[in-house]
Amino acid sequence: MLAYEFLRWWYGPGWSGVIRNLQRRIHTLGEAFSVGILLRTLFAPWRRIVTYPGVGIGPRLRAMGDNLVSRCIGFLVRLLVLIAAAVSAVALLILGLVQLAAWPVLPAAAIGLIAWGLL
Repeated sequence: MLAYEFLRWWYGPGWSGVIRNLQRRIHTLGEAFSVGILLRTLFAPWRRIVTYPGVGIGPRLRAMGDNLVSRCIGFLVRLLVLIAAAVSAVALLILGLVQLAAWPVLPAAAIGLIAWGLL
């Protein structure tokens, strides 16, 4: 009776729990990398470093160049973090799919490994 209940859980709520767990891990990964914030601020200056223009054409051009460099650095850093988040999400998804594929055979594998160990 206990084995029946275990298998009923394993192939029912247990399997759907694995899917929900995978979804939660991918969502947590997105939160850890702050993907939403990075996408919203992709073209923002790096660390809010902004040069304010002075009087005259020279200081204005220098401020424009400084601000452009700050935005380019901010874009590159945020883009690299977004790429790292995407690579991590793909790796997590692949591992989750391997886990989902292995889930149905794990009870039989456990019994087989125990039997093999007794030989």
